[in-house]
Amino acid sequence: MDEPAPRPAGPAAEEPAAKTPEPSGVDLARVALRAAREQARARGDAAQQKKQARRGGLRSGARADGRDPMAFGAAINRLITERGWETPAAVGGVMGRWPQIVGEDVAKHCAPETYDEGERTLVVRCDSTAWATNLRLLAPTLVARLNEDLGHGSVKLIKVNGPSGPPRRYGPLRAPGSTGPGDTYG
Repeated sequence: MDEPAPRPAGPAAEEPAAKTPEPSGVDLARVALRAAREQARARGDAAQQKKQARRGGLRSGARADGRDPMAFGAAINRLITERGWETPAAVGGVMGRWPQIVGEDVAKHCAPETYDEGERTLVVRCDSTAWATNLRLLAPTLVARLNEDLGHGSVKLIKVNGPSGPPRRYGPLRAPGSTGPGDTYG
């Protein structure tokens, strides 16, 4: 009876797993801190409930407890912290304060478009190629200023895009909805 050939051991034998970005550095510390805070809060809530049970159950009183309504700002801050949205929220704040960060002159001609959290890249669109070139020269200084405001490593790169024009239309005769010469083959 023929036996199947043995499989090689080691990394070649394992199937490639789907690559998911592992949290590291500051992100890992944030996750650990959030978990520790939740555990401490749970221990405190359990102790509070034990204490209240000894006194005759939950009572309403003049002191604040977990059942009281929460201020809107506090609720939003708690949600941001629980979900790990600190960096995107901070970058959103930067986009709102763009004129104060880069100056009124630059802000008139250059505006932030998107922020990619995975690559930590801020994309900025300028209204002319001259301003795009100017902002590319200022990019290292701007990255340092943004990291000073947001925290170290929040922005690694600033991609500067020049003005975008309308789509090119080749020739006076063009079929509506066509995508060019390749659209007739399939």
